[in-house]
Amino acid sequence: MPKKLTKNTQLNLFQNQLRDMLDSKDELVALADTIKWDEFEKEFAKYYKNEKEGRPSKPIRLMVGLLLLKQLENLSDENIVLQWKRNPYYQYFCGMNEYTPAYPCHSTELVKFRNRIGTDGIEFIFKSTIKLHGKKSEEKEVIIDTTVQEKNITYPTDGKLAIKMINKLHKIAKDEKIQLRRTYVKEIKQHRINLRFFKHPKKINKAKVSIKRLRTIVGILIRDISRKLSQNKLNNYQELFELFEKVRAQKPKDKDKIYSLHEQDIYVIAKGKEHKKYEFGTKASIVTTKQSGIIIGVVAHKTNIHDSKTLQEVLIKALQNREKPIKEAICDRGYRGQKEINGITISIPDTKRKKRDSRYKIEQKRKKFRRRAAIEPIIGHLKSDYRLSRNYLKGFIGDEINLLLAASAWNLKKWMNDFLMFIFIVRLLLVYSLLKEIKTNKKEKYSSFILDLVRLIGK
Repeated sequence: MPKKLTKNTQLNLFQNQLRDMLDSKDELVALADTIKWDEFEKEFAKYYKNEKEGRPSKPIRLMVGLLLLKQLENLSDENIVLQWKRNPYYQYFCGMNEYTPAYPCHSTELVKFRNRIGTDGIEFIFKSTIKLHGKKSEEKEVIIDTTVQEKNITYPTDGKLAIKMINKLHKIAKDEKIQLRRTYVKEIKQHRINLRFFKHPKKINKAKVSIKRLRTIVGILIRDISRKLSQNKLNNYQELFELFEKVRAQKPKDKDKIYSLHEQDIYVIAKGKEHKKYEFGTKASIVTTKQSGIIIGVVAHKTNIHDSKTLQEVLIKALQNREKPIKEAICDRGYRGQKEINGITISIPDTKRKKRDSRYKIEQKRKKFRRRAAIEPIIGHLKSDYRLSRNYLKGFIGDEINLLLAASAWNLKKWMNDFLMFIFIVRLLLVYSLLKEIKTNKKEKYSSFILDLVRLIGK
């Protein structure tokens, strides 16, 4: 049964409420007061049992707040728990009435909570961040682009994979107390040295021989362990051995290659970047509104499909997160091949045809496609500030969850920036009204210069 936060409204004679000790104009405090936390408790209550057995769960608002703060501040599970203990603003955001000098939970509780609510629960959190912006998220025109969400793996090579498989086989033999005919430890050490600088013209042939020999050793160890294991234990390792055989047999130009033993869902993507020829992860589609830049839809793709094939799925997700339909989607030339999907016009830059288009239409198209570039810095912020550059969550479900949380953090930060701008404008108007009152009282000597300066700031 989900635990609820205690709402103690009774004043304490010896200790103030946490809200009274914080800056009421802080954007995180304003965001905490604006989010409808009751909706999360109603939505996620179905993931908890009503039984009173076992350890009591943590409050839903606490866990949702920790997930959002983790992504907003670009922190790991371990660091967000530590920072929550030190930061009273974080505690207020998560619903605490008094400052608590203790850890809210263990960092593994965040992993369990993500697994508990799954992709559907994270999508509900993302949808609630879109609702915070109201009419701004209902623009008729949207911008769409794709990027790569890289996985937290080492750069894959055939030699690295072979050595990792050998180490895992040695570990299996040790755990099952199997005496191998030969461990090949000394030979592997020499092959590892041969693989260094394997792209050098003088060392490439020696490296190829070492890779071939390492793969042979993998096969020898698999057969040796399989002979000495009982049938029941062999069944437990059968899936792992089949994976090793697939990796051992794959060739450079094969399709659906495995690049990581613990992350088998990733694939290689070549985006034509000069500094990074290949990226290993999953392709992600992002939909933002044209003017306000609010993310209204994201999708992580299971396979490396062409950009034009991603439009159908991502537009359906975007329509589910809003009430009004989308009329036009602005894309780059990578989406060639699609002109209309479900009644939504797909606009792609093309050559100027003066016979067909008037000068006014050409100018309108130029402005539209210049605005399309606004999604590029958004993707840059998602990667550098909101944990999209490298995904540490396991599996394809981890790719989906990390992408949704990064988009949620962007929308929340957008709301916080709008709130700060609103406070600035209100203060500016107050100063302007005070200076105007001074000027009407014929004190121009002191106020004329300041009044002109405020007018310039207001423009």
